[in-house]
Amino acid sequence: MAPKKNFPLRLDPKLYEALERWAEDEFRSVNGHIEYLLREALHRTGRVTKPGSEQAVTDKTDE
Repeated sequence: MAPKKNFPLRLDPKLYEALERWAEDEFRSVNGHIEYLLREALHRTGRVTKPGSEQAVTDKTDE
Protein backbone atom coordinates (compact mmCIF):
# COMPACT_ATOMS: atom_id res chain seq x y z
CA MET A 1 0.00 0.00 0.00
CA ALA A 2 1.32 3.43 -0.92
CA PRO A 3 1.98 5.84 1.95
CA LYS A 4 -0.76 8.36 2.60
CA LYS A 5 -0.29 12.11 2.31
CA ASN A 6 -0.85 14.03 5.54
CA PHE A 7 -2.19 17.59 5.53
CA PRO A 8 -4.10 19.80 7.97
CA LEU A 9 -7.79 20.30 7.31
CA ARG A 10 -9.78 22.99 9.06
CA LEU A 11 -13.50 22.35 9.28
CA ASP A 12 -16.37 24.23 10.81
CA PRO A 13 -17.22 22.45 14.10
CA LYS A 14 -20.83 21.84 13.03
CA LEU A 15 -19.66 20.29 9.75
CA TYR A 16 -17.24 18.05 11.65
CA GLU A 17 -20.01 16.96 14.03
CA ALA A 18 -22.26 16.03 11.10
CA LEU A 19 -19.40 14.10 9.44
CA GLU A 20 -18.68 12.37 12.73
CA ARG A 21 -22.28 11.16 13.05
CA TRP A 22 -22.37 10.07 9.40
CA ALA A 23 -19.06 8.22 9.70
CA GLU A 24 -20.32 6.45 12.81
CA ASP A 25 -23.46 5.36 10.94
CA GLU A 26 -21.21 3.87 8.22
CA PHE A 27 -18.81 2.25 10.74
CA ARG A 28 -15.89 4.42 9.56
CA SER A 29 -13.54 6.88 11.18
CA VAL A 30 -14.12 10.52 10.26
CA ASN A 31 -10.84 10.50 8.32
CA GLY A 32 -11.81 7.29 6.50
CA HIS A 33 -15.24 8.66 5.71
CA ILE A 34 -13.86 11.93 4.30
CA GLU A 35 -11.48 9.90 2.12
CA TYR A 36 -14.39 7.70 0.97
CA LEU A 37 -16.55 10.75 0.12
CA LEU A 38 -13.74 12.40 -1.83
CA ARG A 39 -12.98 9.19 -3.75
CA GLU A 40 -16.68 8.77 -4.63
CA ALA A 41 -16.91 12.40 -5.80
CA LEU A 42 -13.83 11.91 -8.00
CA HIS A 43 -15.38 8.79 -9.47
CA ARG A 44 -18.76 10.47 -10.16
CA THR A 45 -17.09 13.39 -11.94
CA GLY A 46 -14.90 11.13 -14.06
CA ARG A 47 -11.63 12.16 -12.46
CA VAL A 48 -10.76 8.55 -11.58
CA THR A 49 -11.66 5.43 -13.54
CA LYS A 50 -12.90 3.51 -10.49
CA PRO A 51 -13.14 4.06 -6.72
CA GLY A 52 -9.77 3.49 -5.06
CA SER A 53 -7.75 3.91 -8.25
CA GLU A 54 -5.15 6.50 -7.23
CA GLN A 55 -3.18 6.03 -10.48
CA ALA A 56 -6.25 6.96 -12.49
CA VAL A 57 -6.52 10.55 -11.18
CA THR A 58 -6.75 12.87 -14.15
CA ASP A 59 -6.45 16.61 -14.59
CA LYS A 60 -9.57 18.02 -16.28
CA THR A 61 -7.46 20.91 -17.69
CA ASP A 62 -5.75 18.42 -20.05
CA GLU A 63 -8.95 18.04 -22.11
